[in-house]
Order: sequence, then C-alpha cells, then structure tokens
Amino acid sequence: MSFVDSLMAGLSLVANFESFLALAGGVAIGVIGGAIPGMSATMAVALTLPFTFAMQPITGILLLLGVYKGGIFGGSIPAILIKTPGTPASSATILDGYPMAEKGEAGRALGMALWASCTADLISNLALIVFAGWLASFALSFGPPEFFTLILFSLTIIAGVSGESLLRGALSAILGLLLATVGLDLVYGTNRFTFGDPNMMGGLNFIAVLIGLFAIPEVLAMVWHPTAHLGKARSLGNNWVSFADYKKSFRSIVRGSLIGVFLGSIPGIGAAPSAFLSYSEARRKSKDKANFGKGEVEGVAASEAGNNGVAGATLIPLLALGVPGDVITAIIIGAFMIHGLQPGPMMFILNVDLIYGLFIGLIVSSVCLFFIGSVAIKGFKYVADIPKRLLIPGVLVLCIYGVFAVNNNIFDVGVMFAMGWVGYAMMRWRIPAAPFLIAFILGPLLEDNFRQAMLMSGSDWKILFRGPITWFFWSVTAITIFAIIRMGVNATREGRRAAKDAG
Repeated sequence: MSFVDSLMAGLSLVANFESFLALAGGVAIGVIGGAIPGMSATMAVALTLPFTFAMQPITGILLLLGVYKGGIFGGSIPAILIKTPGTPASSATILDGYPMAEKGEAGRALGMALWASCTADLISNLALIVFAGWLASFALSFGPPEFFTLILFSLTIIAGVSGESLLRGALSAILGLLLATVGLDLVYGTNRFTFGDPNMMGGLNFIAVLIGLFAIPEVLAMVWHPTAHLGKARSLGNNWVSFADYKKSFRSIVRGSLIGVFLGSIPGIGAAPSAFLSYSEARRKSKDKANFGKGEVEGVAASEAGNNGVAGATLIPLLALGVPGDVITAIIIGAFMIHGLQPGPMMFILNVDLIYGLFIGLIVSSVCLFFIGSVAIKGFKYVADIPKRLLIPGVLVLCIYGVFAVNNNIFDVGVMFAMGWVGYAMMRWRIPAAPFLIAFILGPLLEDNFRQAMLMSGSDWKILFRGPITWFFWSVTAITIFAIIRMGVNATREGRRAAKDAG
C-alpha cells in the first residue's frame, strides 16, 4: 500500500464526528484532570479507560490520547495559579510561573504555557510520524529471541521510574511479574496461583489492577488527609502573552521540544526530567538568565515545551515495538489489547489504516489543545479549588463503575479494592507503583517470547544469542544494569558520608 493509499485509509477512519468529538472531549477531560490537585494525567487516563470499551478502537484510543495531552498541559494551571503542580511534569513550571502570578501576570504565564505546549506537542507528533514507521520496519526482522531480549532490556526502564530507590523499584517490579503469572499456563493450560477460583483462571483483570493501583490509593490518601491546598488561586491579571514573548522564547521552545522528543523516545525517562533539563538549558543560554526563578516568561515556555515534547515521542516505542515507555503509555497499551490490537511492528502492516488514523488524530489534537486550552485558562482555573469532600466520592464512583463495567463482575471490584490497599501500602512505604504496572504488562510478553524461542530451538538457550540484534540488546541490558548498580553504590556512599558528616 502506497503512502497516499495509507493516508487516505487513515483519513477515512477518523474523518467523522465521533472521532473528533472523542479527541476534543479527551483534551477537555485531561485539562480538567490535570488542573485538579490530587488528580493527575495518569489518574485521568486510568479513569477514562473503561469508558472506551464500547467505542470503536480508533475512537477510544483517540479519547485516551486526548486525555493524555490535555492532562500534561492542565497540570500547568494549578502550578502557576496556586503553586501546586497538577502533574509531576509541571513541577518545573512553578519556578517562573508562580512568581509571574504573584506579579499579576498569571494570564501571561498561562498563555505562554499554552503556546509552548501546542508547539512542542506538534513537533513531538511530527517526530512520531517520521520515526515510528522507520523503527517498525526495522523491527519486522525480529523473532521471538529478539523480542525476548528487547523486553528484557525494557524491564530495565524500571530504573527510570523507580523514584528515589532502585531497590524498592525492583521489588515492585518483581511483585508485578509474580502477579502476571496468575491464571492458566500459556502453553500447558495448567492452573497457576488460582486457588481453585474460576474467576482467576483468566488472570487478574488489567483494569481492576490499574485503577486499584493508581486511583484508589489517591482516594485513600485524600480521605486520610482531607485538607485542601494552602493559599488562594491568583487572579489572571491584565497582562496577556504577546507574539513578542513567543518570538523571544521560540528558540527555547524548539530546544525544549527536541529535548522532550529525545528523552520521550527512551523508555523510562518521563516528562518531569525533560522539563527540568529544558528549563536548565534555556537558563544557561538565555541573555536574561538572572531573571530565571523570578518570573521569566522564557522559563515557563522552556519547561512546558520540555514536558509536552515527551507526549508524542513516548508513543514511538509503544507503536513501533509494543513497549510502553512510561505509566500512561502502559495504560494506553492496555487499551490496545482490550480492543484486540497488539502494538508493534506487525501493526504497521495489519492495521495501517489505524496507524495513519492515529497520526492524523494526533496532529488534530494539537489544534484541539490550543482552542480548548484557551478556554481552559479563563474557565477551568476554578476546578483547582474543587473541595475534596466533593472530589473523593465522585472519583470513587467512577472507579467502581469503570471496573464493574468491564465484565459486569463484582469479583473485579473486589480485586480493585484489594489492589487499592496494596497500592496504598506501597505509597506509605514509598514503593513506586509504576514498575509494578509495567512488569505486570510486560511479564506475559516476556514469558511468551521466551517459550516460543525455546520451542523453536528445542530448548537450546543459544538461540537467545543468535544474531547481532540479540547481542545488542544483551549488551545494553548489561550496561544498564551496571549503571544501575553503580548509581546505587554511589548513592549509598554519599548517604553514609552525609550521615558521618552530620554525626
């Protein structure tokens, strides 16, 4: 199929009212979710996922992508107005956004955040379109041994999502891998950890585990600590962003976008480091570096370009290789699977219309973000002040409905609450939940490809080292593990040195 044919096939799939409504609605939901302190883009995507089951695959996935992109921008609204980032990715926006709000320039800061976000989002989407197809065509030469080594390497991304402790991240991932073994054996069909319960023979429901891990602990935390944010939302002021502001910040926006694309395409890095790196580079190269941290509009532009540049790029490994790069893409890969689709190189052959439909939808999402974000700046700022006594019951109802609606099974609701308490305990003991979810998703793929490779070779393990691709992934896996161990040793030494100095 030629490029034009593929493009027309994609256009025929998305050129309808439902797709555009889903995309616009998703962006609006994401902006609201990102703007409410206590929620996040991750939680908004997780809560929206069950509502996509009755939709066409392309419509449901566009809805989730809209929520993702809207949520990243929405986090900047409370970051600027009340000094509380709606998402971790918006933490860097506080540095100059809130000082601008204190000076009565909140409207100007939010305007620049929107312009930078839309520009970075567009650049990130174009990078996805260019690189995903190329990477997928390369990955078509992969067999089970190559995929096994790739997924094994992907599990090392746990280092990037483990937070402050790699050991706790590894523990979380092991728990996720163990939970993924529940159900019938993939080859022999024997029961594994089902305890004779037929509800567990198909494995634990992905949505119940997901919402239990990411939404219920937040609800429990809000119940335990029901205090609202401190302070009051700043007014927008009379100053608005101008084309001169955009022109002045343009280089920082493009640089931040490219940083976001680069870091976003590497699994495990995430949007927050990208935002801080982009901010740091903008400050280093700016003529007004002394103003950074005091309310510099270029600082807001750089941090927002950095975190939004990641959004499209995280879809490159997802679509081309079937490997989620962060928590949100791990949720989105779940949406693909629920609709009977397996992201990866074969998808560029079997579902080329869907791929091009997604590309078209992503470009349109940047336009939707601009218009809905413009409205959000004036109208949605009040959502930052929603009382938690109203927010908690609403979120809980959405959780229960979303999980029950998957299979109309009350057992799944029980799994959700059980996983919720597990997630809350992990939160209290500072064990990150992201490695758990990624390992839970990648575990069956790892096992499936390993067993296929063993069946191909008659249980000869040498097949796992059969060519340059497998050797490449074994090498980068070894290098990554070595780097992780070295970082851990250095951190331990620094901790002991600090304790010794303090003592």
